[in-house]
Amino acid sequence: MSDNGKLVISLDFELYWGVRDKKSLESYKENLLGVWTAIPAILELFEKYGIHATWSTVGFLFLKSREELIDNCPQQKPVYLNSNLSPYEHIYNIGSNEEEDPYHFAPSLIQKIISYPYQRIGTHTFSHYYCLEQGQNINSFKADISAAINVGKKYGLKIKSLVFPRNQCEEKYLLVCKEFGITSYRGNPSSLFYKASDEKGEHKLKRVARLCDAYINISGHNCYSIEEIKNNNLPLNIPASRFLRPYSKTLEHLEPLRLKRIISDLNYAAKNKLVYHLWWHPHNFGTNLNENLSFLESILKHFSLLRRNFGMESLNMEELSKHLLRNE
Repeated sequence: MSDNGKLVISLDFELYWGVRDKKSLESYKENLLGVWTAIPAILELFEKYGIHATWSTVGFLFLKSREELIDNCPQQKPVYLNSNLSPYEHIYNIGSNEEEDPYHFAPSLIQKIISYPYQRIGTHTFSHYYCLEQGQNINSFKADISAAINVGKKYGLKIKSLVFPRNQCEEKYLLVCKEFGITSYRGNPSSLFYKASDEKGEHKLKRVARLCDAYINISGHNCYSIEEIKNNNLPLNIPASRFLRPYSKTLEHLEPLRLKRIISDLNYAAKNKLVYHLWWHPHNFGTNLNENLSFLESILKHFSLLRRNFGMESLNMEELSKHLLRNE
């Protein structure tokens, strides 16, 4: 692996399993259905620009029917203090399969992702598991990760990377990840307003700070040296750099600032031979698809320029961790 800057991209693929109540589903229905158009379009852009990406996928989405999903659920499930966080009771009310219920099943989309070059499937846990919420414990987390690894095997996949839902990383759970062969995960930027917390800790001030940081440089470039990543214990922490916020008609006048923020980050990573980790959800592109794709293509065009001028590389999480572990 060359000593150049690196662009790492990861997407959190969850569909309805990241949403819990019917009211939220109704208000977000267009975004969720839009995933079926967004993912093929994103894949086409990735292939056009030679982009390697990790698609961290909720295990539920792999299954082809409600019956198969029920059969593959772990016996030990999280018992969240807030019962709305648990998807398990909801399973009995969903449709029978992908054709009948595109909010809860996506095996054909997973197959499509696998069919494109340089794309890797990671896990977003089996049930969109919340590691910092009250009521769950390490044993139910272990059962969840075991189910996620096993469902990947149905596709001939060896799951090697993980993205924690809501970025709720619990340090002591990392040993469980290592036990199941996971070699990398996406951690959080070091700034306080990106620090992982449970629902109660997600106060308005933190959300406002993150929103502002998407347009102006508050937290820094959030790029990382190979040495920083390599010095972690397994699984390796490949921290997030920037959430690719979706297009907003309300904030349309700020779009040039949003692009400038990311371009500036990429320039800094390329010139200083650092790792830059960009992430988002496919459902973020579910509406305003043309605007979101145009914005993404502007980023990828600039990356191509940095690849020519500075040798910047595109790697998915699995590739980066594999290279680092091989060097060790």
